[in-house]
Amino acid sequence: MTTYSHSRLSTFEQCRYKYKLQYIDKIKVDVPTTIEAFMGDMVHQTMEKLYTDLKFQKMNSLKELLNFYEELWEKEYSKDILIAKTDYSAENYRKMGEKYITEYYEHYKPFDDIKIIGLETEERMTLSDGITYHVRIDKLGFIGNVYYVCDYKTNVRMKTQEDADIDRQLAMYSIWVKDKFPDATKVVLKWHMLAFDKEVTSSRTPKELKALKKEVLALIHEVEHCKEYLTNITKLCDYCVYQDICPSFKHSVELEKKTIKKFKEDDGLKLVDQYAELSKVKTELEESLETIKEDLIAFCKSKGLEVVYGSNKKISVKEYNKIVLPEDKEKLIELLKKKGVYEEFTMLNFMKFNSAVIKGTIDVGKLVTKEKDFRISLSNKKIEE
Repeated sequence: MTTYSHSRLSTFEQCRYKYKLQYIDKIKVDVPTTIEAFMGDMVHQTMEKLYTDLKFQKMNSLKELLNFYEELWEKEYSKDILIAKTDYSAENYRKMGEKYITEYYEHYKPFDDIKIIGLETEERMTLSDGITYHVRIDKLGFIGNVYYVCDYKTNVRMKTQEDADIDRQLAMYSIWVKDKFPDATKVVLKWHMLAFDKEVTSSRTPKELKALKKEVLALIHEVEHCKEYLTNITKLCDYCVYQDICPSFKHSVELEKKTIKKFKEDDGLKLVDQYAELSKVKTELEESLETIKEDLIAFCKSKGLEVVYGSNKKISVKEYNKIVLPEDKEKLIELLKKKGVYEEFTMLNFMKFNSAVIKGTIDVGKLVTKEKDFRISLSNKKIEE
């Protein structure tokens, strides 16, 4: 039976193709991780050492802690780690982690704000029907009957209160905490935003946790019944370690490795350039045709004509009446229904129907068949925010 986790479900939501490569096919890649994830891991391990040693009444000095961090970095770092933001080096990220540890240390020393009962937990909880969920809490503690689920965040975007209040990861962990510790009257979710030396906290009501559990089970059901693992291009693709084999980026990676001569001779590159040039010409022609159309209408109006003759062609220009529907169509629809003619003027929304059949949200049996087709769209290389 598969054990689900926040990161596993987030990967499915982010890109189903990445999910397939990572969790189903278990593809090994040459790029082990991203520099952001690596730095985060080094900081987490350093924090774990800090609190583990405290259990044994050993208080690390800041210097000792930073030495541990630097030695760990030197031992674990490899040059094949992906650095997507090429303006910055691995050394920049190492210094960022060092800053985070330093500020945290100076902020929380002597680290007795809560009683620690768990570090980097490796727990499982059963949701329903044998489905298990991985509970990995960075730091778990309590004060009296109030329990704290703490998470270290090393990213450079500050989590807002709105982000915290809808966060799935720690909220799911709080379900486990409430089951594990019946004396818990409240579970506080706390994010240590290390880049800003700030905390963001949130909590959930029993009703909210029940709804969240239902949502997670629905998502897991979607994962388990998924048949098509399509790519989803977003800004997060810049940090994906599967670009070498992803059909959305494989060609780009191949081009980057070619010499200038081989680059210019690439068949795919030539085809895209030709398509782009012809699309540009097509757009210019369509714009020119629209201008000529407007000029023809104006010419006919000024001359009182309905047909204009050329060398071997003629163009008919006839005026006709058309209606303009209101933006809010509800009142119009209501009127047509009252008159009993609504069904006469409605038609099938093919796009919505097509999507529903493909996704399986509507079953029409064998009345329709599915077949593969291709859609070609032209865009800039840069991925939009």
